[in-house]
Amino acid sequence: MQALVIPNLSGPDALVIKDMPEPTLHSRQTLVRVSACGMNFADLMSTHGRYPGTPEPPLIAGREFAGVEESTGRRVMGYVQHGAFAQKVAAHSTMVWPAPHHWSDEQAAAFPVNYFTAYLVYWQAGMTEPATAGKTHRVLIHAVAGGVGTAAVQIGKILGIEMYGTSSSEEKLARVKELGLRHGINYKQQDYEEVVKNLTHGEGVNAVFEMLGGEHTAKSTRCLSDFGRVIQYGTASGHQPRLDLRAMYAKSASVQGLWLTYLAQKSEIMTPAWTQLSVWIAEKKITPVIGQVFPLSRAVEAYKQLQEGKNYGKLVLKIN
Repeated sequence: MQALVIPNLSGPDALVIKDMPEPTLHSRQTLVRVSACGMNFADLMSTHGRYPGTPEPPLIAGREFAGVEESTGRRVMGYVQHGAFAQKVAAHSTMVWPAPHHWSDEQAAAFPVNYFTAYLVYWQAGMTEPATAGKTHRVLIHAVAGGVGTAAVQIGKILGIEMYGTSSSEEKLARVKELGLRHGINYKQQDYEEVVKNLTHGEGVNAVFEMLGGEHTAKSTRCLSDFGRVIQYGTASGHQPRLDLRAMYAKSASVQGLWLTYLAQKSEIMTPAWTQLSVWIAEKKITPVIGQVFPLSRAVEAYKQLQEGKNYGKLVLKIN
């Protein structure tokens, strides 16, 4: 089978399409004939060896896929730690879900990582239930025009969340506002800490969905209201999160980590999440936002677009 292979850890330029052996099924795994794959920032980090748990090269790239389950013939979407960017993938049966009949393969491939992450961020922030009478939850979503960001906006709209979001362009922010974002902040033109402070009249937001790392973790903490939470689910800046302990003390605030790789192993968390997400899918309240679809032969170009932050929504690879 053809697969996109990471031969060494020198970055996306090293990626190569190669003929590889079909995967061998292990206990409780199922084989899927892949038609489309969702791209994530973790995939880019893996090409540099910066994503935790990435095996030594050479290895098949990719985490997210949609296709046909060979044993049943049903359309499915799923999630693995690596090996998805290929014509076939072996996935744990608990990490494969039925693809909605009204979604394309590309949309199905864009679902698992983004929507489970977004839902679980709200869950860890304590916002999956309606706010008490007379109170509105406020959240700040970084990289709001990306895959997780657009998913978080769609879910936030359902939950009645007042959302603030950062992005690098007015064009991206305008498109996310159509999904339900209330306050867009162009971080290249404005200091999001000051904007949040002014728009909330000094109160701050109840939670920040943070995937940048570095100084942004401390800065995001200063955007919080009393007892607020920064949910850290990535370090796209390449720098380890920095803490502002004074801000945490002053507001009784916290910084809490979220790693889908770890949570995905816990059925007691993933099952209720899927139960709720599947209801919203059936009600057509959530639909993955596809920015661009690339053939596998242009995978390097897609990786570089992700690296440069030029994407809106999800980038998808089409497998022939």
